[in-house]
Amino acid sequence: MTDKLTYLDYAASSPLRPEALEAMRAYDEAPYAGANPNSLHTLGRLAARALDGARADLARALGGGFRPSDVTFTSGGTESNNLALLGIAEGVRARSSRRRRVVVSAIEHDSVLDLVGPLRERGFEVDLVRPDRSGVVGTGALAPLLDETCALVSVMYANNETGVIQPVTELARAAHAAGALFHTDAVQAFGHVPLDLGDVDAVSVAAHKIGGPVGVGALALRGRVPLRPQSFGGGQEVGRRAGTQDVRGALAFAASARACQSSLGPVRELVSTRANTLYERLCAPGTGVVATVSASVDEGRLPGIVSVMVPGLDSETLILALDQSGFEVSAASACSSGSLDASHVLLAMGIPRDEALGSLRVSFDERVAEEDLDRFAATLLNVVSERTHRSNR
Repeated sequence: MTDKLTYLDYAASSPLRPEALEAMRAYDEAPYAGANPNSLHTLGRLAARALDGARADLARALGGGFRPSDVTFTSGGTESNNLALLGIAEGVRARSSRRRRVVVSAIEHDSVLDLVGPLRERGFEVDLVRPDRSGVVGTGALAPLLDETCALVSVMYANNETGVIQPVTELARAAHAAGALFHTDAVQAFGHVPLDLGDVDAVSVAAHKIGGPVGVGALALRGRVPLRPQSFGGGQEVGRRAGTQDVRGALAFAASARACQSSLGPVRELVSTRANTLYERLCAPGTGVVATVSASVDEGRLPGIVSVMVPGLDSETLILALDQSGFEVSAASACSSGSLDASHVLLAMGIPRDEALGSLRVSFDERVAEEDLDRFAATLLNVVSERTHRSNR
């Protein structure tokens, strides 16, 4: 095994940015470090002021007309999604008892899909809307599921496995036309592409996907949206989410968001170019590697996700072989990496199970050098060639 490890799993969690580290250092040296932002004394008020500053920075980074007061801090994307789906669905039903249906896409992160059971236990009907073969959830597929009983629709902004960006504005408008609210999980997209959230009622984001610390996230929720809190014991975050806020983490999250927003265009272009070069090399004729979607990163895709398959080989074998050579990638969503089954995202797209079992997700941002991606490509192609030759003996 090599001593040099090249991390290519940024879609699972990305390394801390210098801006986030500096924000945490500044907090540690501040007089209000450790003070509870809900306390009435001077240091508590200073901590609250800092927290509100981070809240305002995140609202600006989100855009779409979201205000600082709309931003609720959470422990990450999973909690944000749980709070959004359970809280909004119950809030809407409390206003109108006939609205008891929730619609989610079949390609959502597990933090959404695993809520199907709990929602049904709470008396909701849940429908799944499937994407087409290109990974896009269209309004044509959603429309038949919308009627006067629908409370909430949730479709992610961009998929965490394929990088495909969804037509969120059109989907939200279709939901609104049926009187339903619309939530989007933008955890993977935030900080990597410009977000168009003007028609969205609620959006989930997380710090560790953009170089902030693990354990900090946010749910932005418009003031008109009804929400039943899912945790109790203090009334923090305007009663939406109980628990003392992590001021240090919120400041680091905001610093990472500012850093990403300040160079969003140039970074997107640079990373997309590197991703396309990687696709061209990996998916050239005769390599045995194929793209799960189009082998080209364009405006409809996240810049730093390369999603491929090696039919005839399984993901686990490939990942372990690459790990031995010093390259860290994943099969699909890292949160389900313990599963030996094929990706639910690829299966929902109509990809045969035997092909989907050989999927790999390579993810990175501007901090990964082009030379490292070149070395990775050469290594993967060598692994595929050797394994294929061995299996054909």
